[in-house]
Amino acid sequence: MPSPPAKSKHGSFVAGERVSVMLPLPLGAAYDYCVPAGLTLAAGDFVTVPLASRQISGVVWGAGEGRVAARKTKDVAARLDTPPLPKVSRRFVEWVARYTLCPAGAVLKMAMSVPAALHPPRPVTAYALAETPPEVRLTPARQRVIGVLSDGPPRPASELARAAGVGPSVVRGLAGAGVLVQRSLPRRTARAAPDWRNPGPTLSADQSTAARALKAMAAADAFAVTLLDGVPGSGKTEVYFEAVAETLGRGRQVLVMLPEIALGAQWMGRFRTRFGAAPAEWHSDLTPAQRRVTWRAVAEGRERIVVGARSALFLPFPDLGLIVIDEEHDAAFKQEEGVIYNARDMAVVRARLGEVPLVLASATPSLESFENARAGRYGTLHLPDRHAGASLPDVALIDMRSEAPSAGRWLSQTLLDAIRETLEAGEQAMLFLNRRGYAPLTLCRACGHRLQCPRCTAWLVEHRKVERLQCHHCGYTARLPRACPSCEAEGTLAACGPGVERLAEEVSEWFPDARQAVAASDTLTGPKAAADLVRGIEEHRVDVLIGTQIVAKGHHFPMLTLVGVVDADLGLAGGDLRAAERTYQLLYQVAGRAGRAERPGRVLVQTYMPESAVMRTLVSGERQSFLDAEAKDRRDAGMPPFGRLAAIVVSGRDESAVNEVARRLGRAAPRSDGIQVLGPAPASLALLRGRHRRRLLLKAGREVNVQAALRAWLNAAQVPRSVRVRVDVDPYSFL
Repeated sequence: MPSPPAKSKHGSFVAGERVSVMLPLPLGAAYDYCVPAGLTLAAGDFVTVPLASRQISGVVWGAGEGRVAARKTKDVAARLDTPPLPKVSRRFVEWVARYTLCPAGAVLKMAMSVPAALHPPRPVTAYALAETPPEVRLTPARQRVIGVLSDGPPRPASELARAAGVGPSVVRGLAGAGVLVQRSLPRRTARAAPDWRNPGPTLSADQSTAARALKAMAAADAFAVTLLDGVPGSGKTEVYFEAVAETLGRGRQVLVMLPEIALGAQWMGRFRTRFGAAPAEWHSDLTPAQRRVTWRAVAEGRERIVVGARSALFLPFPDLGLIVIDEEHDAAFKQEEGVIYNARDMAVVRARLGEVPLVLASATPSLESFENARAGRYGTLHLPDRHAGASLPDVALIDMRSEAPSAGRWLSQTLLDAIRETLEAGEQAMLFLNRRGYAPLTLCRACGHRLQCPRCTAWLVEHRKVERLQCHHCGYTARLPRACPSCEAEGTLAACGPGVERLAEEVSEWFPDARQAVAASDTLTGPKAAADLVRGIEEHRVDVLIGTQIVAKGHHFPMLTLVGVVDADLGLAGGDLRAAERTYQLLYQVAGRAGRAERPGRVLVQTYMPESAVMRTLVSGERQSFLDAEAKDRRDAGMPPFGRLAAIVVSGRDESAVNEVARRLGRAAPRSDGIQVLGPAPASLALLRGRHRRRLLLKAGREVNVQAALRAWLNAAQVPRSVRVRVDVDPYSFL
């Protein structure tokens, strides 16, 4: 086998040498290509290469491995006119691939998510004065055009016409006469840059102390993680904005990650107020053109700050100086499809690889972050009080075992009375129910048949506003049948249980004059709809807001003084090891929406389990004892963050083939000290999107190299192409 060619000096590769090119495909390794005559390449360069019968873009990863004879190695087709993928980004791709057991090419695809951005935008045609213009008749309009160009640079025709106050035909006429000549200018999207010098609001003593610490961390240009732990309304955003300003002032780039950026209308407003301009956004609701512009601007270092969802972590920042993860506890940072990763945890890795400071902000820190802070791995800053003297709301439990509403009703008399008092005082109320649609289940009163998704092990949810049944797992929709599909009886199908639509219906019956709005992921279809809703609440065009978990995050409504939680026990069901922690985080965040200004707030929680630790903690405010108890239970059970978990999900259309592969994996499971394998067993969603699913769970001690154990295990099992085996290291979902 031929030996690898020597690498050229200065880290470049010249004609005749071989380079390895990583392709954004689910491939385990880079492919070798030859550098053609007239081309010099370096690691990180974006190139196009032939692959089978097509041309594909990739990244030069380093020197070729020399596994293929030189005569069989194809040439690189071209180097793309794009800044190279930074070294830290390439190291990050490799690290994520190793940790998640995904092919490096699949991870690279997330960093190359906008192929069109690899090509520079088409130049803009502009006009300048000819050096020796011919003699032509100069009308007043033509003279104005010449005057504009004589005092400035070349301009596009439309811009030139506007500046001179003439029609486009005047510009075309001068160009046709030879007075103006064409020039090509690079296309640049003009966007106002945030001004880090703008003064921020007056901070309290606690806020000022925290802000100084974060600014010092940002100025140090070194890896450090700080947990910014503050009660709802304590001004965490304004505090970490000081670190953002410090980083921008040093000319470096900033990434702020939010769990649901499309719903961050108020955050964007605060940013514009503080810095005088909006940041670049990165999320799934952007158009392809917007994504292309932003990706390119980030890669070229022109875009200094990006606020985005979890995928923003893979943008090619050449000079990243600060990462902020807001609502760091939120499960939305966990990606469950494709490359499965937790963006919060991977942000720590990205910060460490790039020697970048990281801020984790939350009113309810995750147990993982809390334990890292307690062990001294993270610094901690605490904001114990609400800003501007506002007080935390009073929380009271409503025991639904003794105050159950009548059949078909979901609001207790105590909560109804509180809503009435709130509306009479001219204030706003919010009702929280973490369930979309009208009803989670429809069944036949005659035979008991339940309407189920044909592609998933899940009930169909009724959405009465659009008159459809929908599966919230695969998106399947159908009309509500007139007759029961099982017994064919007509008029016997009944909606069971409440969703936010049904709750809104009840509110309309009790308070017909109240203006209400429903906020759920299927009613807020993008950033504009979310911003319109927020504006309506701020301007008091809404009296009662009814919403799911998307209303729990970061919103500040001064006139909202009452929060009512319906079915507070919903998240405590099931075998999720984080069920209690998640429920507490969600309910505490929801409660934090009440009384955030001068008017005091109150929170009423409807529960059938008032004796549970979660409910007791909400009332007492003794968060520390709750976290200590959670930590003890997890430590005793060897569960994260004191142990390691990895899930293996086997899926396929053929149930027998899935069962066979799952059994093989069960027989080949590692048998060693510190490792326990549970399963195989049907997943909670045993059928999802038409695929049968079986789960195995590896449980190990912190000292175990889980990735090595998983690789050896999976390599020992034969898997047909019709069956998919998916690995989820550090699972958050157990469905």
